[in-house]
Amino acid sequence: MIEIRNLTKIFSDGHNEVRALDDVSLHVKPGEIYGIIGLSGAGKSTLVRCVNMLERPQSGTVLVNGTNITALGKRELRSARQRIGMIFQHFNLLSSRTVFGNVAFPLEITGVPKGEIKGRVTELLELVGLQDKVDSYPAQLSGGQKQRVGIARALANRPKVLLCDEATSALDPETTAAVLDLLQNINRQMGLTILLITHEMPVIQHICDRVAVIEHGKIVESGPVLDVFTKPKTAQARRLVRGVIDIDIPPDLLERHCDEDSMLLKISFIGTSAGKPIMASVMRRFPVLVNILFGRIDHIKETPFGTLVVELSGESQALKDAIAFLAQQDLQLEVLRDA
Repeated sequence: MIEIRNLTKIFSDGHNEVRALDDVSLHVKPGEIYGIIGLSGAGKSTLVRCVNMLERPQSGTVLVNGTNITALGKRELRSARQRIGMIFQHFNLLSSRTVFGNVAFPLEITGVPKGEIKGRVTELLELVGLQDKVDSYPAQLSGGQKQRVGIARALANRPKVLLCDEATSALDPETTAAVLDLLQNINRQMGLTILLITHEMPVIQHICDRVAVIEHGKIVESGPVLDVFTKPKTAQARRLVRGVIDIDIPPDLLERHCDEDSMLLKISFIGTSAGKPIMASVMRRFPVLVNILFGRIDHIKETPFGTLVVELSGESQALKDAIAFLAQQDLQLEVLRDA
């Protein structure tokens, strides 16, 4: 649905140049939610603004649904943008217009008849849960409500692609989760392709199918979210996902006294293994005691993952047999302290 080939964007003030994008290539499949993650200044917003040519690159190609956006003239580009919706960090609503007027605005620009506009706006406000705010003005809305208006407005012309530029950065965590759930529902109901820009790892974790990590204008790693989060290949990706996947084990656990007949283990579960009673199976199969000292379970989209720090106690051979059994399961095992 979106194909970016060798995109380069350079900003210049006449004296200095900043290479915001450096030979960037990526492919977003139809109907998926694709995340771009990176620190401030990494080139995320420039990249998404090049997709609809709000920023024109010096070189490279952007194709949206088979159309070469970079080759279009002004008139053709205006038409192509009707099929590319966009929502912004700071909402960009018209303060002098009501909720109805803001959502109707892109339809008015494209010459849609008034009767059709009313029906379409009503449909969209029901979709985003704001049918009771039709006559309200932006100043009367909360941040989450403003962003819902922005989403409805972006969907007005029935786009094939929705671009989200830090769409939740100005929202509190609870409102962020609600907006992400709305975007996910829209994606599922409409088959809409979403390209989402953020610096917040939990946003990627919550909603995205695949992700690309951008740093200094370059894509340094990309792939399914689960793979990038659990098996990052680059230092940049490891630094970004550290707070989501890794857990800081309390020092007192690592320093706690272990008897001669005990071991300290860190066990990481991903996917189906997170729902299996593996610790119960260990105790049933082997004459060992399991003491769970620390743990956490979370999700990457619908996929569960978790980490446990456990102490196994028992005779030497029983401990070896238990470790061998755990090593055969679909999990990651690390011995923190041996018997």
